[in-house]
Amino acid sequence: MTNTWYDAVVVGAGFGGLATALELTQRGARVALCETLNYPGGCASTFRRHGYSFEAGATLFSGLAEEQLFGRWVRQLGLDVTVDWLDPLVELRTPGMRLGVYRERQRLMEQLRALPDAPADALRDFFTLQHQVAQALWPLFDDPTLLPPLDVRALLRHASRASSYLPLLRWMGRPLGAVLERFGLLGFTPLRTYLDALCQITVQCAATEAEAPFALGAMDYYWRGTGHVRGGIGQLASALAGAVTTGGGEVLYANRVKGLEAVPGGWKVSSRRGELLARNVVTNMLPQGLTRLLGLPPEREPAYLRELGGRVAEGWGAVMLYLVVRAPAEASPQAHHLELVQDEQAPFVEGNHLFASFSGEADTGRAPSGHRTLTVSTHVPLRSLAGRSEEEQARTVSTIQARMRMGLKRLAPEWMESVHHELTASPRTFERFTQREGGAVGGVPRRAGLHHYRTLGPREVMDGLWLVGDSVFPGQSTLATALGGVRTAACIARG
Repeated sequence: MTNTWYDAVVVGAGFGGLATALELTQRGARVALCETLNYPGGCASTFRRHGYSFEAGATLFSGLAEEQLFGRWVRQLGLDVTVDWLDPLVELRTPGMRLGVYRERQRLMEQLRALPDAPADALRDFFTLQHQVAQALWPLFDDPTLLPPLDVRALLRHASRASSYLPLLRWMGRPLGAVLERFGLLGFTPLRTYLDALCQITVQCAATEAEAPFALGAMDYYWRGTGHVRGGIGQLASALAGAVTTGGGEVLYANRVKGLEAVPGGWKVSSRRGELLARNVVTNMLPQGLTRLLGLPPEREPAYLRELGGRVAEGWGAVMLYLVVRAPAEASPQAHHLELVQDEQAPFVEGNHLFASFSGEADTGRAPSGHRTLTVSTHVPLRSLAGRSEEEQARTVSTIQARMRMGLKRLAPEWMESVHHELTASPRTFERFTQREGGAVGGVPRRAGLHHYRTLGPREVMDGLWLVGDSVFPGQSTLATALGGVRTAACIARG
């Protein structure tokens, strides 16, 4: 490494880091992107083992429509990315119900209203409110300039949309359970099951405790440019990394950052390949990771990082199964996604709730002809593993994985008749490969509370030091982490 100064060094090539680096290079900045692994994407990557390719975690992405962030990048930058628009996107299965989530929201409502003893009028009124909230919130994701930092043009646009925000006000700081109670839907199990499953993978908590506006907005996830990236989400991550390079940035793989030190004029970044100097550093990691890189004693740790780290610790790790299976004769050639719930009355964690994603025939190179790769995930509370010995953690994870296999055989038996290969992963695996402390995934659970609205934009941790990713605004989904990176780049560019 040389003593040349960078405008920014970005630590971590997850989608928050990729978006930050890409946006900065497009603004003419000199950027270096450092990544521990030898491929990009972080928790949303495609990895290869034993001749097979698997999705590490995230498998369905929103924001892929032409007018949305990822879709615009694909079109404007000429990225070699193909999106398959699945229909249905997901099939929810329980022991007594199958519910297809199609590209048209009306089809979901019709299925729910057709169920025995369905409260049709209450469902109509609930979905009317949900649509109003989603229509207020999703334009903020479609046009990143509507997110902080705000210029005069953005403020004027928000003022013109003021009436659309009114449906949110009544429910801010209140749980989605209160909304369901208001419409008399708390006891309608099919809707509750759908919402619990959706909230667990989006806002990272049960529907009854989720912050209502966030959860109501997240319900539109499947109808907002959500699709399957052919070949795996790693195709999009690699294409974005390539665009950073084409734009004049440097992407440094296998280059783990070991420490950060404030120096006159910016920061010194100590990495596996040497030292870099930067006026700004953007870290795409958990707050605990940033604290570690700073090497500060507890009494000097910024209060913001300490508080945020505590909230992350109340969240989740992931227990995974990666399988190679022979496709059943009746299987669609497209990629396929199943959400499986073994017991609707039990918490949607630890193998009771599974998200299973199967590759498609067009995902060449993933598995031998006639076979599919399968990524299966379930949540485990980080608190349930904290402080346990490695042996105790291993026993807990093994028990959860046994329950996962049971759920697959029970609710997706056609896919489990011929399993050719299996890999397993735990929060410890994620921590080892992604450098995320505790193997935390999904960011901060969005349980009801007004504290979520305190920080609605990028924030410097220290002068010239920024944090992006799923633990900071707007958080959670891969689209949200990318948007956070875009807005952080805008803050840096404003100087």
